[in-house]
Amino acid sequence: MCGIVGLVSNSPVNQLIYDALLLLQHRGQDAAGIVTQQENKFFMHKAKGMVKDVFRTRNMRALPGNCGLGQVRYPTAGNAFSEEEAQPFYVNAPFGIVLVHNGNLTNAQALKHELFTVDHRHINTESDSEVLLNVLAHEIERTTRGMPLQPAHLFEAVRRVHRRVKGSYAVIALIAGHGVLAFRDPFGIRPLCIGRGPGQIMLASESVALEGTMHQFERDVAPGEAVFIDLQGKMLAEQCAEKPVLNPCIFEFVYLARPDSVMDGISVYQARLNLGQTLAKRVVSTVPPNEIDVVIPIPESSRPSAAQLAQLLGLPYREGFVKNRYVGRTFIMPGQAVRKKSVRQKLNAIASEFKGRNVLLVDDSIVRGTTSQEIVQMARDAGARKVYLASAAPPVRFPNVYGIDMPTSSELVAYNRTVEEVRAIIGCDALIYQDVDAMKKAIGSLNLAIKDFDASCFDGVYVTGDVGVADIARLSAARVSSQEDEQDNSRLALPNPI
Repeated sequence: MCGIVGLVSNSPVNQLIYDALLLLQHRGQDAAGIVTQQENKFFMHKAKGMVKDVFRTRNMRALPGNCGLGQVRYPTAGNAFSEEEAQPFYVNAPFGIVLVHNGNLTNAQALKHELFTVDHRHINTESDSEVLLNVLAHEIERTTRGMPLQPAHLFEAVRRVHRRVKGSYAVIALIAGHGVLAFRDPFGIRPLCIGRGPGQIMLASESVALEGTMHQFERDVAPGEAVFIDLQGKMLAEQCAEKPVLNPCIFEFVYLARPDSVMDGISVYQARLNLGQTLAKRVVSTVPPNEIDVVIPIPESSRPSAAQLAQLLGLPYREGFVKNRYVGRTFIMPGQAVRKKSVRQKLNAIASEFKGRNVLLVDDSIVRGTTSQEIVQMARDAGARKVYLASAAPPVRFPNVYGIDMPTSSELVAYNRTVEEVRAIIGCDALIYQDVDAMKKAIGSLNLAIKDFDASCFDGVYVTGDVGVADIARLSAARVSSQEDEQDNSRLALPNPI
């Protein structure tokens, strides 16, 4: 799960790409990068860290040109601490291509071997995005065969990419001297949309990046579709997958996306309100509303669900936790030690909202359970008489292989455990989960054209059809390295202590 943006304009794009990345910062906090093109030359700056820290005035001045790409990285494969694995990635042939990618390839290792032995291409990092770039570059080279590049060549290359590559991918690539190519996997697992401004066309992971940079949202890129925008701003699009079907990742609506985004025709905010409505029914069947004094959300993503639940049950809704805005989202921090350390730094309880009360805490989801344990204990320490916990999402029981950092079953608190066993681990007085079918219905009702979602982390059904037990084990072994050891080398430690 990363944030990507691409822009073709009749004026310099560096500031607009920077602004768009700020709006997508929630999608990745480990690294950021921008590349621009001027007179067929690429100018790139990328580094570890947040957007505001990676780009200084001198870096922005060194990014001239009227078209470019940007990415904020949340790594799920490779090494979270590697500067080399920050995006964009670049290859010099054919033409010169730079690429940003959101998603995760499930056959990256097989492709890497194939690229070396058959295509004679070298992969220098553990990033699956570099693999994807080289597959794309090889297929563009095959379709052009020394001829001048035409959009038809690019669309044929994307068709071939779809045949070779498995997994989730939303891609934006800049081809030197020609323009921007974007495409989405045949299942539309990861989001990508198009917007327009005066003399500009922007592509981005979420509509909020378009609206926040004064672009008018036009449409989503369809599953399997490829879009090419030339340097004069002319856009062409073509369906390049044989059997495309829209199965977007349901976790985007539960947690990952900003509530003010609209993705695949669904308002993220309304989706979370709907989840609160269905969750209210589950709460009533577990804890009588007269035994609950107050409903308190666990910031930030759960607020709409908690507010809707409280309204339907006729209960007071209160803000009981204050969030430190300068600590990143704990779910997308690489490494358990960093995650544990940051919970109490991230949230502080308002004691007056808890003291002597039976409190219903509402969270968007419960993944590893460590954050939930800490928060329940914080509520007790603040004086709560009883602490109930409700999750707007069902139990996360299965690894995710499409770009969310939950690839090993052993890390999932609900894996192979009953709800009662999970409740005992977390330490709450009652634990209420959303139902899988109710979740799909609540969100799917907002766009009836979507017949199903990728909800693999909840139901174990992998929509690409190529993921089995052995594949999960292999992908888990290749998961992002957090460089933790018994000394707890956190992100705050020096990477090379002297």
